[in-house]
Amino acid sequence: MPGVPAALDMSTQPRPVYVIGAGPGGLAVAAALRARGVRTVVVEKSEAVGASWRRHYDRLHLHTTRRLSALPGLGMPRRFGRWVARDNVVRYLEKYAEFHELELATGIEVTRIERSTDGAGWTLHASGGRTLAAGAVVVATGFNHTPVIPDWPGREEYAGDLAHAADYRNPAPYAGRDVLVVGVGNTGAEIAVDLAEGGAARVRLAVRTAPHILRRSTAGWPAQRTGILVRRLPVALVDRLGAIVGRISVPDLSPYGLPRPTAGLYSRVKQGAIPVQDVGLIDAVRAGRVEPVAAVASFDGAEVVLADGSRITPDAVIAATGYRRALEELVGDLAVLDGRGRPRVHGARTPAEAPDLYFTGFTNPISGNFRELSLDAEKIARAVARTLRTRH
Repeated sequence: MPGVPAALDMSTQPRPVYVIGAGPGGLAVAAALRARGVRTVVVEKSEAVGASWRRHYDRLHLHTTRRLSALPGLGMPRRFGRWVARDNVVRYLEKYAEFHELELATGIEVTRIERSTDGAGWTLHASGGRTLAAGAVVVATGFNHTPVIPDWPGREEYAGDLAHAADYRNPAPYAGRDVLVVGVGNTGAEIAVDLAEGGAARVRLAVRTAPHILRRSTAGWPAQRTGILVRRLPVALVDRLGAIVGRISVPDLSPYGLPRPTAGLYSRVKQGAIPVQDVGLIDAVRAGRVEPVAAVASFDGAEVVLADGSRITPDAVIAATGYRRALEELVGDLAVLDGRGRPRVHGARTPAEAPDLYFTGFTNPISGNFRELSLDAEKIARAVARTLRTRH
């Protein structure tokens, strides 16, 4: 990789760096560390790299451009096109691990991390009674780890089909059926469009808070590039610019039940709400093929009770209601998580209470997830290599 300093000698490193998770973030860190001569082992609980990408719904594409989504040391092939499909992301991750000759240990789940007894590293407790000695640890288990369905009153007695979006693959099982999609993030919006285009008899989209909607690309200029340019500007300024762009590029959907948000775009991003990239939602709403409705309040037998008091009777409900990081069991007793279960620091920074413990992939940046994972990987690799040189 360009600009990488002279590599360390792997043979002098009795304790490797362990990376937990073989998704894009974990693989990127491992490749950047290996380029610096740091022995690194990627531990993955599934049997292959990119497990979460393999589980995503069929029509998914990256919402970021191919050129701005490559991981360190290997570009994405031009034949993948500008917006890379899910299957090609998986192919890329497989090739990435092979190209960088990464040391992978699959089918092993790390369940707990604790400080080693000599204080010079970490002990990883893993499936099968394994204990692994690590000089440093990078946690890259993913932003979308464990699906969450709200505990709506009456949910357990609902007479229709209820599934999380994590279980959705394509619209075929829903052909000719009345479907309610709950949640209007990128996943919920795209699944609703997929259902409408794939033969569902009726598609409604339950909305708690109206999202900001962006065109994925305007006149050839991707929204991601704008996100990169504005991410360090004052929030209030970006909010004003976002409102202007929104009024120009996105029609007012208020008559269809999807009003413009009252909070600014970047203010919402800072609160964790990423804008919806339009991949057909605007047209589907205007054509009546996707019908926005109020948020879900409860279930009553075969009925879904909405927040405005209305009742509907869909055949199936798909909950695009998010995920939790599920880090509590792994590192919960190390005082490294905030009140929402997220790492208090990420990238090259390590918690004061846990030196040599790094986190990557637990933010949802407006500038593109793969891009930020790549930047974090290089920063983490530099920090780890610098620490090892100091020790040696």
